Amino acid sequence: MNLLLAEDDPLLADALCAQMRRSGFEVEHAPNGAVAEYLLVKQPFDVAVLDLGLPMIDGLTVLKHVRVAKPALPVLILTALDSLEDRVAGLNAGADDYLTKPFDFPELEARLRALLRRSRTGVPAQRAEVAGLSLDQEARRALIQGEPIDLSPREWLLLDLLMAHRDRVVTKEQINQTWASADGGGNDPQGSATNAVEVYIHRLRRKLEGAGVAIRTVRGLGYLLEAEASPGATA
Repeated sequence: MNLLLAEDDPLLADALCAQMRRSGFEVEHAPNGAVAEYLLVKQPFDVAVLDLGLPMIDGLTVLKHVRVAKPALPVLILTALDSLEDRVAGLNAGADDYLTKPFDFPELEARLRALLRRSRTGVPAQRAEVAGLSLDQEARRALIQGEPIDLSPREWLLLDLLMAHRDRVVTKEQINQTWASADGGGNDPQGSATNAVEVYIHRLRRKLEGAGVAIRTVRGLGYLLEAEASPGATA
């Protein structure tokens, strides 16, 4: 999930980028409205978080321009402006949601995921699919050819992360950060964090047999999940 964060407060931006990446987002940061508008128009994003009080070009103007180029892009306004007039102006300018500062990150993440679900027209809500494997995020379960498989909480988090980044490399650091975030920063019960990742990858590979997907090791980088080539495919 590619996300653009337009926020001019460097401390808040750094904290949000770190938290969003731990939650599985790929984040691009824009420190002002000019950069935000350029990136949103020129690059593909799944969702955007937009502050209204941006320097150079204000957030409402950015939003109005982006709506012309990308009318379907989900945009959440994140701002300290909390009057009724500000909310109405933001929503009338084309925002899909409006959240005021201060806020709790879990609420922001939940709102972003809700926007993403609503934007996926033609795809069952809260479900990701590759070959014979599908993930139901709402129920937190995985299915192979429609049949549920038994996953531990950490196996679920690992598979969900790999699916969110399918066909792209996920590093061991990303995996450990995802687990640490879910555990509240606790230590891994398996001991070494590096060894724990390898143990869970091995377990997950066994459980995904017959799903038509493979978890490939990219030496020195990490792992990626991809659909297996069909028997009749040519190189």
